[in-house]
Amino acid sequence: MTHSAAVPAQATVPAPTSRRELNKAATREAIAGATLAFLRAKSLSEFTVDDVAAAAGVSRRTFFNYFSSVEAAVASFTQNYLDTVIAELESRPADEPILESAGHALSAVDSAADLAMLAETFALTQDPQLGRFQLQAWEECSSKIADVARHRLPPATDELYIQALVGAVVGSCKAAFGVWFQEHGSDISPASLAHLRELLGTTISLVRNGFNN
Repeated sequence: MTHSAAVPAQATVPAPTSRRELNKAATREAIAGATLAFLRAKSLSEFTVDDVAAAAGVSRRTFFNYFSSVEAAVASFTQNYLDTVIAELESRPADEPILESAGHALSAVDSAADLAMLAETFALTQDPQLGRFQLQAWEECSSKIADVARHRLPPATDELYIQALVGAVVGSCKAAFGVWFQEHGSDISPASLAHLRELLGTTISLVRNGFNN
């Protein structure tokens, strides 16, 4: 069976973002930010959707146009970070080993502010009710990474291999956050975040090289 030569991808210019889309993004960010501000100062039971909506300068109806609950609003910070990692993963060369791509993707998303936000939300969402929404964000991430793996790996790759590989990558990254939290708690100082980056890099190395000790 012969294959035609690959056609080079054409460079595309991203479509300009409309004012409407910019306004929607700003509203979503304002709601999520107001929710996080409440969670920093109070427990989940001490504030409501109405409180968050008022602080964000929007109506209750507008809140629900963007999020299903205050828990979902907080989890959006995790979702945004993971989506950025996945975008980096998708941009890696198609012939690069997928675990190497995963390592590059994690290190490429190196904004201290973004990592600090993710670390803080992880620290603030140890409550089971909040943790459920964090878990959902990681599960959606797993599904997206599996889609990337299916396109990157040979067509005959067994689905169990794909699911086990993705589970190992995502599970080990979650484990890195868990270890980081045990050692640092709510500390998001530069030294603490540097350790988190180190843990994330190490966990991919463990998956890539195997657990031989």
